[in-house]
Amino acid sequence: MPRRAPLAVSKLGIRLPQHPSASASPKLEHVPEATSSFRQRPSSEREARIKRELEEPRLSPSPYDIAWVAMVPLRGFPQAPCFPQCVEWILQNQEDNGSWGISELDLSTSKCTLLSTLACVIALKKWNVGPQHIERGLHFIGTNFSIVMDEHITAPIGFNITFTGMISLAIGMGLEFPGRQTDVDAVLHIRELELNRYDVDKSCGRESYMAYVAEGLGNLLDWNEVTKFQRKNGSLFNSPSTTAAALIYSYDDKAQQYLNLLVSKFGSAVPTVFPINIYCQLSMVDSLEKIGISRHFSSEIMSILDRIYSLWLHRDDEIMLDIKTCAMAFRILRMNGYDVSADELSHMSEASTFHNSLQGYSDDTESLLELYKASRVSVSKDEIILENIEYWAGNLLAEKLCPDVLHRVPLLVDYAIQLPFYATMERLHHRRNIEHFDVTDYQLLKTSYSPCSVKKDHLALATEDFTFSQGIYLNELLDIESWVKENRLDQLKFARQIQTYGSLTASACIFAPELSDARILWAKNCVLVTISDDFFDVGGSKEELENLVALVEMWDEHHELQFYSERIKILFCAIYATVNQIGEMASIVQNRDVREHLIEQWIHTLRCMMTEAEWGRTKYVPTTDEYIANAHVSYGLAPIVPPSLYFVGEELLESAEKDQEYNELFRLLSTCGRLLNDLQGLERESIQGKLNSVSLLVLHSGGSMSVEAAKKEVEDYIASCRTELIRLVLREGTAVPRPCKELYLRMYQVNHLFYSNTDGFSSPTEMLGEVNAVIYEPLKLQTNNPL
Repeated sequence: MPRRAPLAVSKLGIRLPQHPSASASPKLEHVPEATSSFRQRPSSEREARIKRELEEPRLSPSPYDIAWVAMVPLRGFPQAPCFPQCVEWILQNQEDNGSWGISELDLSTSKCTLLSTLACVIALKKWNVGPQHIERGLHFIGTNFSIVMDEHITAPIGFNITFTGMISLAIGMGLEFPGRQTDVDAVLHIRELELNRYDVDKSCGRESYMAYVAEGLGNLLDWNEVTKFQRKNGSLFNSPSTTAAALIYSYDDKAQQYLNLLVSKFGSAVPTVFPINIYCQLSMVDSLEKIGISRHFSSEIMSILDRIYSLWLHRDDEIMLDIKTCAMAFRILRMNGYDVSADELSHMSEASTFHNSLQGYSDDTESLLELYKASRVSVSKDEIILENIEYWAGNLLAEKLCPDVLHRVPLLVDYAIQLPFYATMERLHHRRNIEHFDVTDYQLLKTSYSPCSVKKDHLALATEDFTFSQGIYLNELLDIESWVKENRLDQLKFARQIQTYGSLTASACIFAPELSDARILWAKNCVLVTISDDFFDVGGSKEELENLVALVEMWDEHHELQFYSERIKILFCAIYATVNQIGEMASIVQNRDVREHLIEQWIHTLRCMMTEAEWGRTKYVPTTDEYIANAHVSYGLAPIVPPSLYFVGEELLESAEKDQEYNELFRLLSTCGRLLNDLQGLERESIQGKLNSVSLLVLHSGGSMSVEAAKKEVEDYIASCRTELIRLVLREGTAVPRPCKELYLRMYQVNHLFYSNTDGFSSPTEMLGEVNAVIYEPLKLQTNNPL
């Protein structure tokens, strides 16, 4: 190999032109540094509020639970309330319409509000205070009584037990409801039917469900049996209302201590569930990740996840005893590199155990969905627990997507089934979640609550961030298009023009606006690799191909050779100039000479493309192993992904590039990409007389394997490689930094989307919707989300 000229280091910047028709787009100033300077916006009050909420979630008061805590008598003095401050809260917080509800959730005519209002009325009646409050409350209930019977209005868990039980209790206290007696009788009949149904059912799920809604059953329950659901903190299901009811009907020291702690922490503003900080924090982390702004809160998120991981290792009750929290903790911790075992989900490995849980018995779709999403984060084919959960949870969720029940199920169920995390471009995922973000969304237990009080800030920041990024992406695309013309690449008529797709994949994989250099070099190399692939595939003669490989191998001494054609000159000069520029920039960023490594990537890629061309020309039929060993390199990702690692803000040591992990990440990604391409390109390549992995399997089987069976084998191999790729990316403490490894997973997501239904990369129109969504089109927010 000829000796190459010594590296001349200079400080370079990449120009990001301002689009003349996009005057509102942010302008990126050119600064002569190795990477383009990105002017950071000052930390806003919005971000500060999100940080405060992350560190200490603010729980909304629950009038329903406050009322039940207010009903607890002082021990030894049954005529006095144990928590008079809760009685006072009820007196001070009645709405103008006579109801008690959570004002920020705007549920004034919901079943939750009716439930809370009735509980508050009963609490006041018990202590003979607030007669006018009681009168207004009863009027509200009577006016809205029809809601109780309306099956189209969502009901909280156990509503037909808790509400009807309190109706019966209120009548026993002498309270009268305005309206028709027949309506009250109808509600009491519902209660009778519900109790008869539960009497027939003797399952464990039914037992836990009845204990959870015990306040609606009163003396019908054996309260000694209920106490077996008591947790270490003294509560029943972490529910203030259930725990308070237990104290009313059967005194217990631990339950009293739980309520004492609750009131000392929140005063009179008792939440509907406590403790719930872990779930609220996980829910917020999940939200920030899904809408693409988690990087603004990386230190806070790391601190939170470190603490939750410690609690996970100690099998903390707050995590382990709640299915939704446990599943979400598993998924988020694993996706963020923490070593969590699927064994902690073993109690949910069978559908029967879910059905026998409180969540399963109460048909909790969100808990089921979290279990399903957790099951998709597998890092080994041996994780049978996750495989089992994926099977049964997927089937149950699919049943919920039947046309007759679709309206009851959030769209995210369909989205989770159709597009697991590895099957969607991250930036498209962000856009969809931003556009479907509902600031009024709430969770339902026995009453409604919101796990996050700053949802408007989440949405506003995500919208600002996405819109700002689009301006950057558009400028970069314009720069790429200018570069193509300057290098005369548009004159190579044999080649696909994929500038927009190159920019799309760059923006999808490296979306942070400040990482402009990484995206631009990614897109440029994507263009060059595609042109080279087309040249070897259809555009070049044998002599031209050999000439191009020889020129790249000579590199700085290429002047010793002649250009076989003008096309060769255009292509080689573009590769030569671009790789040298990237090499100079990367060497400054990494503080070492990396140009040699970049050149080797191109040499290896073109040699494998040449091998493939020679096979076609000589009609050589390789073995399947031969094909994959060569084709995963000729697929062309080596000049695209590895060079970008230098520009994501991490030091990539030379020792890391020599580590087996570095090579394995590339092999797994490229193998998946090539085989995905083979599946979609089979028909076209068969017509052209070309062989790929599917046709080779059929050919070498001697006729014993059908095309469909070969496709299935290829799909299984892709799944195996994908699982191993995910394992390597998520594994912490390895040679390659995590931000660098994440590019490999994101590029897999790009490949999966491009080749999910057809060969999207070869079609000039197939992915234009995605291009528009990421680069051009403004966000379309829900109408109920005004900013």
